[in-house]
Amino acid sequence: MQRVEERVFKREFSWGRKISLHGKEAFLYMLPCLIIFTAFTYYPFLKTIYLSFFDMNAQGKIGGFVGISNYVELLKSESFLNTIFVTFKFIVITGIPSILIGLFMALIVNNKLKSKGIFTTMYAMPMAASSSSAAIIWMLLFNPSIGIINYFFHLKIDWFTSSTWGIIALAIVNIWLNTGINFIFITSGLKNIPKELYESAYVDGAGFFTTLKNITIPCLSPTLFFVTVITIINTFQTFVTVSIMTSGGPVESTNLIVFSIYRNAFFNNKFGTASAESVILFFIMLVVTLFQFRYEKSKVFYN
Repeated sequence: MQRVEERVFKREFSWGRKISLHGKEAFLYMLPCLIIFTAFTYYPFLKTIYLSFFDMNAQGKIGGFVGISNYVELLKSESFLNTIFVTFKFIVITGIPSILIGLFMALIVNNKLKSKGIFTTMYAMPMAASSSSAAIIWMLLFNPSIGIINYFFHLKIDWFTSSTWGIIALAIVNIWLNTGINFIFITSGLKNIPKELYESAYVDGAGFFTTLKNITIPCLSPTLFFVTVITIINTFQTFVTVSIMTSGGPVESTNLIVFSIYRNAFFNNKFGTASAESVILFFIMLVVTLFQFRYEKSKVFYN
């Protein structure tokens, strides 16, 4: 009996030792990734939170501890509150069209269209363009004197000096940039919908809009949810097009929050204020994302 117990103990000990060795080996594989994330994500994030409680000079040296004064100053600032409003407005006029256009194009391509590869390439081309080059090209297109948009549509709009049209011009550029990636994701989601569902619906006499409402959208809801989340996050982080095309103007009508952080830090030398803005942006994005995940439980259907 004692020998049997010894064998069981040795077997369990050797099994636990194997698990321990496998755990150490897995940790070694993860170590390079952890080092990179710590150096470029976790440390900067914690450092930003730390700096948001201090005053800093133009050289970036930490001054005195100010507590939550930077946050209070921001929340009392009309300029910052306007920045929040403009950012959410930009998300609405950019995010919804980019998702709907991506869905529309994916449905067209998925509907047994000839030359599907050519159309897919055309729709995905904006993904290959950098934001800076796209901004420069669109600035020429929107130019009130030589731009083809005013000429083609017989308009007389000075896009970048108008507080009304400036944000619309930015939205058009970002819709063009984001639609390609949305199209790719939605197309992949459409391919995963079982064809048997459509065949059964057509046998029952269902038309295109009926199948779209009762089959396509419910089955595509996980993909649409994912696309919505990444579109909103990417739109929150819009910077390059604003910096090149409008610089936040005119009259702060395009002063999105990421550009506001950049301007406070590197133009106004308010690094503490910029750090506080970054922390506020993080919590806004966190709340919006958590709200989306809570809404997802009742509206997203997984096969």
